[in-house]
Amino acid sequence: MGISLNEVARNLDSNNKKVQLIYAFNGTGKTRLSREFKSLLTQSVEEDVEIEELEVNGKRILYYNAFTEDLFYWDNDLEHDAEPKLKIHPNSFTKWIFEEQGQDRNIISNFQYYTDEKLTPHFNEEYTFKDMNGNNVTVDSFTEITFSYQRGHEELSDNIKISKGEESNFVWSVFYSLLKQVIEILNVAEPSDRETNQFDQLKYVFIDDPVSSLDDNHLIELAVNLAELIKSNESDLKFIITTHNPLFYNVLCSEFNNSDRRTGYNDKKHFKKHRLEKNEVGTFELKDQNNDSPFSYHLFLMNEIEKAIESGQIYKYHFNFLRNTLEKTSTFLGYSHWKDLLVPVRGSGVGYENRILNLSSHSKHSGEEIVELTNDDKNILRHLFNEINELYRFNKI
Repeated sequence: MGISLNEVARNLDSNNKKVQLIYAFNGTGKTRLSREFKSLLTQSVEEDVEIEELEVNGKRILYYNAFTEDLFYWDNDLEHDAEPKLKIHPNSFTKWIFEEQGQDRNIISNFQYYTDEKLTPHFNEEYTFKDMNGNNVTVDSFTEITFSYQRGHEELSDNIKISKGEESNFVWSVFYSLLKQVIEILNVAEPSDRETNQFDQLKYVFIDDPVSSLDDNHLIELAVNLAELIKSNESDLKFIITTHNPLFYNVLCSEFNNSDRRTGYNDKKHFKKHRLEKNEVGTFELKDQNNDSPFSYHLFLMNEIEKAIESGQIYKYHFNFLRNTLEKTSTFLGYSHWKDLLVPVRGSGVGYENRILNLSSHSKHSGEEIVELTNDDKNILRHLFNEINELYRFNKI
C-alpha cells in the first residue's frame, strides 16, 4: 500500500538517530521530501517560501536542496556580453555568512578544492551607478560574484560564466561553510556562552544530493569531509542526507558505520540508513537498509528492471539502470568498456549500443525520465535484460 511523503517525513522526525541516510533514485521525490519535512517542522502552508525560509535566525531546519541554488542567479550582461555576474537574492542567510562571519575566504578555498585552484570567485564591494532613468542605484556588498582564472603573476582572465556544475559546487561551498560554523557554535554547551543565539532553535539539517557535478575522487572527499564534520557535532542537532548516487551513499555508510571515540559518536546509537521507493500509485515506502551491502547496488538495479518488465511499466530511466549495471559489471570483469559486454548478445550491434546511449542519457527535466517508451524500445529492453542475465548470471536479491 505504501504511505504519503508527509508520513515518511513524520517517520524520519520520530526517529531518535542523529544521522539518517536515505538512498533513492532520481525522480522518486527526494527534493519534495525535503520540502515536506520543512513544512512538518514549520507547520507552514505556503508554497514558494524556500528562499525566505533559508534565513538563519530562529529557524528549526536548515536545508540544502535544488531550491537552495535559487538564491543565486545569473546576470549575463546581454547588452555588452562582457561581465556576467552570479547575483544573490537578498536574504539573512548569505548576509550572515559573508558579512558578519567573514566566511568568503573559506568559501573560496572550498570551491577551489572541488573545482580548480586557479578558478577564483570575487565578491563585490558596495557601489553606486545610474540606471536608465538617471537615478542613483546602490548595490550592497557581497551581492554579486564574478569569476576569473588566475594565470600567474597576478594576471586575471576576463570575467567568465562558470558551468552549471561549478555553480552548484560554489553554492555547496557556501552552505558547507555555514554548516561548519553552525556546528562549532552549537558545540558550545551553554547557550549564554555562544557567540550568537540565532541557531539555538535549530533542530535539523536536511541535505539533498550535493554531489551532482563532482568526479568520483572529489565526491569521495566531499563525503568523507561531510561525515567527519557531522560526527564532530556534540549538540542535539540531527541530520538527514538523501542521495541518488550509489558511491556517495556507500562512502557515507562506511564513514558513519565507524564510531569515533574523540567525539563520542557511536554508529549503532547515532546512525540509520534507509531506501526510499515510490510505488506505482504514488505512495512511498521507507525501507530500513541495516543489512544492505554497498556492492549489491547493481543487483538492485537489475531487480528494478525485472519488476518493470513484469508490470509492463517500462520507462526511459530503466535504460539508465541497464547502462549503470553494464558499466559496473564491465569494470568488475576487467573490460575496457561496457559495450564489450554486448558482444555475445544475440543480434548485438551498433543499434543496441546507440539505443542504450540515447535512452540512458540524463534529461534536464525529471518528467522526461518517466515518459513511457515505444513497444520497440520495451522489447529491446526485455531482450537485453534476458540475454545479460543469462550470460552473466546475476544473483537475485
